[in-house]
Formats: sequence, structure tokens, C-alpha cells
Amino acid sequence: MKIATWNINSVRLRIDLVNRFLKEEVPDVLCLQEIKCLEDNFPTKALREAGYEHQAISGQAGYHGVAIVSRLPLKNVEVRGFCEKGDCRHIAASIAGGVRIHNFYVPAGGDEPDPKINDKFAHKLDFLDEMAGWFSDLGPRSKAVLVGDLNVAPKEHDVWSHKQLLKVVSHTPVEVEKLNAVIASHGWIDVARELIPEPEKLYTWWSYRAKDWRASNRGRRLDHIWVSPALKKPALSLGREAFKIHDDARGWEKPSDHAPVSLKFDL
Repeated sequence: MKIATWNINSVRLRIDLVNRFLKEEVPDVLCLQEIKCLEDNFPTKALREAGYEHQAISGQAGYHGVAIVSRLPLKNVEVRGFCEKGDCRHIAASIAGGVRIHNFYVPAGGDEPDPKINDKFAHKLDFLDEMAGWFSDLGPRSKAVLVGDLNVAPKEHDVWSHKQLLKVVSHTPVEVEKLNAVIASHGWIDVARELIPEPEKLYTWWSYRAKDWRASNRGRRLDHIWVSPALKKPALSLGREAFKIHDDARGWEKPSDHAPVSLKFDL
């Protein structure tokens, strides 16, 4: 089974890129974030024609929004709200083998890493706290996968310069602490770093502001695939080659600033 995640930054604007990725990589499940459209405007037909008949969507006009598209049946679709904001930032569904997929789009947090003066940053910290509280209730046998744009680069080598980004939103110590609390809440396994340990650099996002994003390579690892302890063995058994950051997609015409990330499971 192959699962992929991608912050697409408007699925209608970039549906051709989505279809290209699906054709080239053929994941069984693709989780999208920041779809930026209501459910009625989601490109359902185009994705069905691409072979992804099963779809679960939580959309919002012009903002946020998440979706799961799958070649496999999706069961028990669930949408959870966070921080009483009404934002569409989570959707979950179960697939074959009893595997439950949680697709998240964590708030970016604005520019100023001070919750006292930046409501967006305060919201991000509260969101992460709620995630940790929720997942602490999952049982030890839960077969769960958590993917998405979590908007935190937690490790020193998940950013181009640890020292220079310590006071930049997405890599501040308080964000890293709270993301680690989410991980600890259910013993989540951060697949990327299990298979590709530090000090190797890993990035999934490169700013649009860079004239040549690949040459400057000032990236951050904001997009994640985690698995619950019950799925650790199948998630890691195929080795490093089973996990991939598709950074070539960042260089496609009119791309998202995020690259897709995928993982093959031995289920």
C-alpha cells in the first residue's frame, strides 16, 4: 500500500499537477491539504477519471480545506473541529486492513512567534495542544497513520539553518516542544526520521520568494507521515527507499510550494 500527502495550495488551480502525480506515482491514497474550495467545487470528476473513485472532502471557500482521495474504499469518514474556529483542518477515514488515516493541516501561525501579540501563533499552539489531548485516548492496538502539513520542522536538520530559524515560525522551540508532545501522546513514529536519521537534511517546502529555490535550497520539513506503534513494523520494513519526498514536483510549472511525500507499507 502506498500513501501520499501533499499541500496542494488550491486543488482546482493545480488539478493538472495532481493528475500528473497520480499518473506517475500511482499512490493508493492521496491526502491533500489547503484545497481552498468547498466540497461542491472539488474536482471530483477529474479525480474519479484518474482512478480515485473514493473521496472524502472537508472544504472551505478560499481557505484551508483537506481531502482524501483513494483507489480503495473509504469507511467511517470523520471530521473533527479544533479550537472552536470552524476551520476545515482535519479529516479521517479507514481503509483496508483496519488502517485509520488522519489528514491534518495545522495552522501556519503567522510571522511573529509570540502568542501574546499574534493571535495566529496562539491559535497554532492551542491546536497542537488539542491534538496531543485527543490522541492520548487512542488504544495501543490502534492502526493509525497521521499525515499532512503540520507546519513545524521539528529537527535541527529539518531546516536549512537551525541557528537562523530558531526565532522563525515553524522551527521555534515552543512549536517543536508542542509537536513532540503530540508525538509522545500516542507514541507516534516519525517515519522520515526513523528511515533517514539526522544529520541528513530533509525538506518538503521551499518558499516562493526564492528566485531559484533549488540553488538556494533554503527548505523546511513541514509535511509529515507518522504511524502508530502498531504499524511501526509494516511502515519501516521496506526500508529507506519506501519513503520519498517528490521534490521534482516543486519544479513543475506553477507548483505548490510544498512537495508531495509518500510511503509504501508492507501490509
